[in-house]
Amino acid sequence: MSALPDSVSSVRRVATRIESDQQALDIAHALAPAFAEGAAERDRDRRLPFDEIEAYSASGLWGITVPREFGGAQVSFATLAEVTAIISAADPALGQIPQNHFFMLDVLRVNGTREQQAFYFERALAGDRFGNALSERGTKTVRDYRTTLTPDGAGFRLNGTKFYSTGALFAQWIPVVAKAADDTLYVAFTAADTPGLTVIDDWSSFGQRTTGSGSTVLDDVYVDAAAVVPYSAAFDARPTTVGPLGQLIHAAVDLGIARAALADARRFVRERSRPWVDSGVERASDDPLTLELFGKLALQLDAADALLERAGRSVDAAAAQSDERTVAAASIAVAKARAATTEIALQASTRLLELAGTQSTLREHNLDRHWRNARTHTLHDPVRWKYIAVGNYYLNDVLPPRHGAL
Repeated sequence: MSALPDSVSSVRRVATRIESDQQALDIAHALAPAFAEGAAERDRDRRLPFDEIEAYSASGLWGITVPREFGGAQVSFATLAEVTAIISAADPALGQIPQNHFFMLDVLRVNGTREQQAFYFERALAGDRFGNALSERGTKTVRDYRTTLTPDGAGFRLNGTKFYSTGALFAQWIPVVAKAADDTLYVAFTAADTPGLTVIDDWSSFGQRTTGSGSTVLDDVYVDAAAVVPYSAAFDARPTTVGPLGQLIHAAVDLGIARAALADARRFVRERSRPWVDSGVERASDDPLTLELFGKLALQLDAADALLERAGRSVDAAAAQSDERTVAAASIAVAKARAATTEIALQASTRLLELAGTQSTLREHNLDRHWRNARTHTLHDPVRWKYIAVGNYYLNDVLPPRHGAL
């Protein structure tokens, strides 16, 4: 285990200022090949992607959701989802790491004061990264919190322990979700080098191994009142896009995994796999059973792709006019995309090994990383509940529950 490395607080390049959706997509496509090149080795050796994250944030892509009135491109959430899918196809750890960054920027957008928005949005545009200290282990449900926010003079003290702190190891700012004495939840935007705050690299999952999603320990951490933003109000007080946006990005990560798995399956079957002896064909790529499975996977992937794009547009519409119905429609659209991307990520990463054959399991190829990444990331929240939400919405007109980034 190691604490937050000094390199996180070192002098960094000033980020590019992206001005349009198309520029964001072009930059994502330009970055992806370099990120993909070492992805298998980073996963195999569990080498945390500090250099890649620095290049990613310096590209300006971490600031693309900042509203135009604060100098940002304010790209559509559909574009954000596609940028995430492009990067995730190269390396899904890199796709997931900024998920909470964008989530917390949306919390600021809907709940922050004008002064808070101006300050933190400018930091995001400059290339600063926001991690997270949101979830905890050992509570009754994922919505229960033990971390406390207690008054202390002109500010507050934070005490508690977080886990699943994706992005915190790489961040300049660590937003901490904590509860006040009346159980109301707030986000304290805490500088990563604040005394008493320790990020521990103890993430040991078999998948998404390089996201650094370990522990954050808060030992009497002081935070100024100006850095504290309401959190639960984004879900309980009124309908907002914060929850659907967080889920949309997760769906995009899974879509990226599926794209990469199917691409590797195509390459391996075409270049290395042997036909089965009973198939009567010369090439594995001509096996009719293989062709059938590839056809089904391609269809599922295209369907998931379309559902993700549609979900992004729905979140955009809800952001433009947020009320119970528009946010519910966005949540349902995202639930569909989450279900579809979960299924294709698991199917593509499993069928890859089946279709490519025994040699695809050799350690030198590390193709099992696709399944390990898919299986780990799709456990983020149970997809079986997405079908319940969708069915209840269409059959009984029941609006889906409003959640944060579970």
